Amino acid sequence: MFGLSMPTTDGQDVTTTASDATPETAVPPVEVSDVSFGYTGTPVVEDITLSVSPGEFVALVGPNGSGKSTLLGLVLGLHRPDSGTVSLFGEPAHRFDDGTRLGYVAQQTDAAVSMPITVREVVQMGRFSTVGFGRLSAADWRAVDEAIETVGMRAFADRPIAQLSGGQRQRAFIARALAGDAELLVLDEPTVGVDAESVEAFYELLETLNDEGLTILLVEHDIGSVTDHAGRVVCLNREVYFDGPTEAFLDSDALGRAFGATQPAGGD
Repeated sequence: MFGLSMPTTDGQDVTTTASDATPETAVPPVEVSDVSFGYTGTPVVEDITLSVSPGEFVALVGPNGSGKSTLLGLVLGLHRPDSGTVSLFGEPAHRFDDGTRLGYVAQQTDAAVSMPITVREVVQMGRFSTVGFGRLSAADWRAVDEAIETVGMRAFADRPIAQLSGGQRQRAFIARALAGDAELLVLDEPTVGVDAESVEAFYELLETLNDEGLTILLVEHDIGSVTDHAGRVVCLNREVYFDGPTEAFLDSDALGRAFGATQPAGGD
């Protein structure tokens, strides 16, 4: 796919979408059902239900402290819900261990900047979920090179990560996911600290990868970028205020209602 051979509570507006090419019997990459979770007994997310179908580009938006990143952590299996269920490709998220199907790109961190490794070495890590930590075959190196080419980083393949711009580093981390043949790419505010021009190029890359079949779920604070590129928006502030096509989101008052809601105690 993509060149590598490879809710409901009162007042919500709810519509779901799916790729036209996806069989109705396909297992959703992400399934969240009636999920509530809190860190200290205070709910951070409450009664969340959503399903991400193969080939969708879904953005989670909402105010700071609304539970977006917490919900992403539940999807990734980093947290166990207090109630409800979360699954990845039909398996409980906390037990999911097929690293070849899931790629994750986090917010930029100082640790990522300081890693003394090149772009190619970062992308090479994507093959470890497939072949382990042994020697890569010629086919593995082709997958690495194809992933680097796909994200437009061939000219920077041997450059240290520390010498790249923020947008270039995030492209390298996407390439790492592609090298592992990921079917689902999960991103947590990936453009924080990235300049506006690079943000637009970054989202154009995501849109291209989505057009080629990659399922994308991301948390984003940049509403403009989301509405320009994502096909579906989920707006939340502890609970879901909207889940549906981007065009319908723009015509709704969901964002105003979510930002006007009482902020939960904790959670991003």
